[in-house]
Amino acid sequence: MRKPLVPFPFANGTTNRFGRSSLGGGVSTANSNTRIFTQGRAAPVVPAIRNSSTMVNLGLNSERSRGMMIQRLRNQGIQDERVLDAMMAVPRHLFVDEGLASRAYEDAALPIGHGQTISQPWVVARMISVVCENRVPVKVLEVGAGCGYQAAVLAQFVKEVHAIERIRGLYELARDHLRALKLIARVRLTFGDGMAGLPGVAPFDAIIIAAAGIKIPQALLEQLAIGGRLIAPEGSTAQRLILIERTGAAAWRREELESVRFVPLRAGTQS
Repeated sequence: MRKPLVPFPFANGTTNRFGRSSLGGGVSTANSNTRIFTQGRAAPVVPAIRNSSTMVNLGLNSERSRGMMIQRLRNQGIQDERVLDAMMAVPRHLFVDEGLASRAYEDAALPIGHGQTISQPWVVARMISVVCENRVPVKVLEVGAGCGYQAAVLAQFVKEVHAIERIRGLYELARDHLRALKLIARVRLTFGDGMAGLPGVAPFDAIIIAAAGIKIPQALLEQLAIGGRLIAPEGSTAQRLILIERTGAAAWRREELESVRFVPLRAGTQS
């Protein structure tokens, strides 16, 4: 990335004009979906209404804030108009804690509870753009649904979106968000082990993994359709985005992209 990694501003919670976030504690750059530096290749949604005047006020201004976010993404090299239009359509501030809502459209990862984060907008746009480049994927799998934001973005232009979340509390949060935005019928959300994928639904035209493992699980590689693409962060302390394209029944092509920082990929489920 263009910016060096800096200390995560919400490690001990945050206080702003919306009050103090209850989700900030315990999150740092060590487990944030944070971009470090860049190298290499360069249906409107109705927002949910919360019982808070601050959220209503922010909602009234969110279209302008989203427009500024989209312009920033263009300046950062995101060119896929499908992705930009989708991110313009989804109200990101509804996917974060109210105490952080005023920062929802900044280029930052924000805590969503359970030691997890919502990826910064550039990371979401970059990963989706890469797997969708020069193609229109019909069936996409997201591993690590989190609060549901990336699945909501994908659902704007992908016909069939499947998303897995291993943490029960986040699965329920994502389900609530998708229901509030009337997207639950367009995103097939599963509580389960993302490392195992969804073999009964495979193959997928694209797979996006929102957590970093030492190695990309072979089970997920096997669930790619021939010609399909998978993108995932790989590594422990030093992580890079990896793009994999399946070129044959037992052949995959691998490409290393930019350095990133993601939460760890874990097996099993957590209630």
